[in-house]
Amino acid sequence: MSRRIIYALLICILLFLAGVFLFSRLAHTPQPNRNPVSTWPSITPSSPAATPNAPTALPPKAPATSESAVSKEPASAEPGFVLRPGETLEYNANIPKLNSTVANLKIVAIEKRNTGPHSAWHLQASAHTENPYRMVFQLDDQFDSYSDAANMTSFQYEMHLNERGQTVDDVERLLTSARDPAPTGSSAARVLPGTRDPLGLLEYLRAVDWSRTSEARSPVFDGRKLYDVHAVLVGKAVSVTVPAGKFTTTKIEIHVMDNGSEMKDAHFLLYLANDANRLPVLMEAVLPVATARVELTKIK
Repeated sequence: MSRRIIYALLICILLFLAGVFLFSRLAHTPQPNRNPVSTWPSITPSSPAATPNAPTALPPKAPATSESAVSKEPASAEPGFVLRPGETLEYNANIPKLNSTVANLKIVAIEKRNTGPHSAWHLQASAHTENPYRMVFQLDDQFDSYSDAANMTSFQYEMHLNERGQTVDDVERLLTSARDPAPTGSSAARVLPGTRDPLGLLEYLRAVDWSRTSEARSPVFDGRKLYDVHAVLVGKAVSVTVPAGKFTTTKIEIHVMDNGSEMKDAHFLLYLANDANRLPVLMEAVLPVATARVELTKIK
């Protein structure tokens, strides 16, 4: 398999897990290497003052419809699901045709913070390519999400990227009003009310009661653009075997809409365990040339 195809497959795997489109990230100007620094307040914040020199991102183009406007069947929360502080899920990303692990991935629910009028979850994902693929694409990335504890809508999304020796730190505060200024050290992404980032979306889908709902929709900001994501129930008792064990799962198909048109290069499948923890045990990116699998290996 050519280097170009391996590179494309790797992008799709990481796209599914973290929702970050690497092609758009490679267009960023590299910054000097430094430890990831979050601008999220550790204590209850006061109202930020306007900062004339604070960078502000261009408003993302909104999808044609928002979650509340398009959901024919409301996505109700699963009463039995409660995210556990410190929950750590480890995954291997692999391509069955290559019969090897391309990258290892980790998702951590670090803590739930009280930051003023809202409680927020700090979610973190990290991705690292494995040998021999590091020779093709060396990647050591970290993503941080600060999402509303009640509905997982995003307050702030961070990308701390180390790819091919180039380091970029991008902090985006998600704001629904053009009048709200971006805090110092971050950019303002103007989004629709109810917008989630990729990590918040994953936790939101875990909380949906799929026994009563067949579809859930949400605007999702991936760090650069705003998309409309449709999650559709396609199976309720699907047996899945991964390194972490054998599970009976709910199978969800995920469609990503860009300006009203579905992205055709790949579609994605999410398998959630049918128990109180609703663990995402398997994620698949179905591509024209292969299927990439992200399999749960360890639960802490």
